[in-house]
Amino acid sequence: MDASGKPYHHGDLRRVLLEAAVEAIAERGAAALSLRDLARRAGVSHAAPTHHFRDKAGLLTAVAVEGFARLGAALSEARDFADAGVAYVMFAMTQPGYFAVMFRPELYHRDDPDVAAARARTTEMLRAGARAAFGDDDRVPALAAWSLVHGMATLIIDQALELDPGTDVATLARAAALRLR
Repeated sequence: MDASGKPYHHGDLRRVLLEAAVEAIAERGAAALSLRDLARRAGVSHAAPTHHFRDKAGLLTAVAVEGFARLGAALSEARDFADAGVAYVMFAMTQPGYFAVMFRPELYHRDDPDVAAARARTTEMLRAGARAAFGDDDRVPALAAWSLVHGMATLIIDQALELDPGTDVATLARAAALRLR
């Protein structure tokens, strides 16, 4: 409802709810997310989110699908292995609401075909980059590279890695990725 008491109409309530969810997750974490709070943020009835997502896990599934698609888009712009590492870390830093959900399959419907396809596309991009960089199809280099950039991103987001003021995270990520080669 708006200030006059009239129902507020969103042109795309699903999009509004997704954006509100990602913002709330970035602020307080996925565990604190509630459909009731999202409805309040969007100015709609408490039942409105369930028309689009059925439940919290359904909403988080949509967040994961979009997050994997966004990460895939960032990775597709990488020119080389080090760029991909930078893209991964910078995605996590600039899209923490998505990042907080994507790699926590206990939060969403992991068997949902859309999330499975989005996750598989992004995983294949990561593996292809490792194959190109390391010259083989061995999964160990891909796992090492993913672990490095994912760990770095997580440590930075969680503020467990003490960075000097003014540290350029992209430069740091590139240097770390290049150490694997």
